[in-house]
Amino acid sequence: MPARLFLSSGDLMADRRFDFARDLQLKGDLVAAADLLLQATELAPRFASAWFTLGQIRERLGLREQAIAAFRNARQADPEDRHGASLRLMLLGAEQVSAMPQAYVRALFDQYASKFEAALVDHLGYRGPALLFKAVLAARHAAQMPAFFRRAIDLGCGTGLAAAAFASGADHFTGIDLSPRMIERARATGLYAALEVTEMVEGLRRKADASAELILAADAMVYLSDLAPLLRGARRVLVEGGLLAFTLETHGGEGVILGRGLRYAHGAQYVRASIGAAGLTLARFEQLSARNEDNAPVPGLVVVAARS
Repeated sequence: MPARLFLSSGDLMADRRFDFARDLQLKGDLVAAADLLLQATELAPRFASAWFTLGQIRERLGLREQAIAAFRNARQADPEDRHGASLRLMLLGAEQVSAMPQAYVRALFDQYASKFEAALVDHLGYRGPALLFKAVLAARHAAQMPAFFRRAIDLGCGTGLAAAAFASGADHFTGIDLSPRMIERARATGLYAALEVTEMVEGLRRKADASAELILAADAMVYLSDLAPLLRGARRVLVEGGLLAFTLETHGGEGVILGRGLRYAHGAQYVRASIGAAGLTLARFEQLSARNEDNAPVPGLVVVAARS
């Protein structure tokens, strides 16, 4: 995973105390680390990184209410919430599941870009693009339609793994990703005719009606709590008979939850209902895992929906 995000306080002494606290944290002396972080926040009350790290330490120490207070201070100090303090508050049950901060997602993948493929493919056994390719082929075969697309959109394109899987089946690929550094990596592949740095729903909003035959979202919609805006946007952008293919993480219950890995898991019934409400027709719906965590497959869905 990417290196820990650090946002300087602007106060040299506070930053030094933070560094000392991180050393103690890594050595396992959490109580002393927490004390130093408190000193840092006294010197720089809007020191987001110190508040966030203090929240993590307090959580590990079992100090739930104090952890919640620290995470709230971290978010107040950095309203963009680049550390993702709001996600920690959701996990602690202090707030309802809601949208992921865009600045957090951008910072996460900007840091992750240089080692993204090695971490995902080599260490997590990532197989999302291959699963999507097979599902799209099966859906086209069932509809007695050719599996070639003139214009395709890759949402949350990352470094281009999904486009590589579909390279022989699409003529014109547009990649959309929130992370500028991921876009740089995608550009280097030469797989895309166009690349855009923007959020997925906003990227679709910029597209003309009926302008794409295929929309992919491989391991991207796990960062969306509410699927409805993206599904509606995809329906508008797809031509008649066009396909939206995506992977999700799932769980055995209903609705949407935030997992410990800070990725949303969507219940199967919620996904089916959302697809129908968006005016799309379900073409494929398979219980398949796109990646591993802790050497075990993460429960997942591979979904293909059509505009018909």
